[in-house]
Amino acid sequence: MSKVKICGLSRMEDIDAVNRALPDYIGFVFAKSRRRVDEATAAMLKERLDRRIKAVGVFVNQDAGIIAGLYKNGVIDLAQLHGDEDESYILRLKESCGCPVIKASGVGDVMPRLPKNADYLLFDTLSEQRGGTGKIFDWGILNGFQGPPYFLAGGLGLENVCEAIKTLSPFCVDVSSGVEKDGLKDAEKVQELVRFVRAFDFSA
Repeated sequence: MSKVKICGLSRMEDIDAVNRALPDYIGFVFAKSRRRVDEATAAMLKERLDRRIKAVGVFVNQDAGIIAGLYKNGVIDLAQLHGDEDESYILRLKESCGCPVIKASGVGDVMPRLPKNADYLLFDTLSEQRGGTGKIFDWGILNGFQGPPYFLAGGLGLENVCEAIKTLSPFCVDVSSGVEKDGLKDAEKVQELVRFVRAFDFSA
């Protein structure tokens, strides 16, 4: 069964919504974004988060020491890297604090070069803003992929998340704008999407 990540949480209402729905992961965006949160806000949100849900910090070319501090302070449980972080950076971060790493790669017309040392990969639609476009890429590029477990992002929502799981069986589906209304997380959409994934029948 694919796991579920709801990314881009920024309000207490968002935390209440995921606490009811119980996805496997949520995301706090520390990179430049309309969903960006600072450390103090993320810490308050994490304190309210159900302990069964893991918090992922989303970063772009952030100083490894800052990420390590957030991990050591319990604000995040994993780091998701969307920048130019190379294999040595990933290894250095993991050695400094033990933080599990998700390395994001933008997918255009072909499979991107994949760095080593990450615990997980994340495939999103290639873009200048390094993800968060709400657009789908050609899933066929990932057919037969052999590598670390991966998160699938890019334009996923209620209308296509089950198709994505049936097509690729990713380790985790990563949804943000697909569970929003007027730019904010919608509790009913969050609940419904998690329910869709949990109820998905792989034999169908």
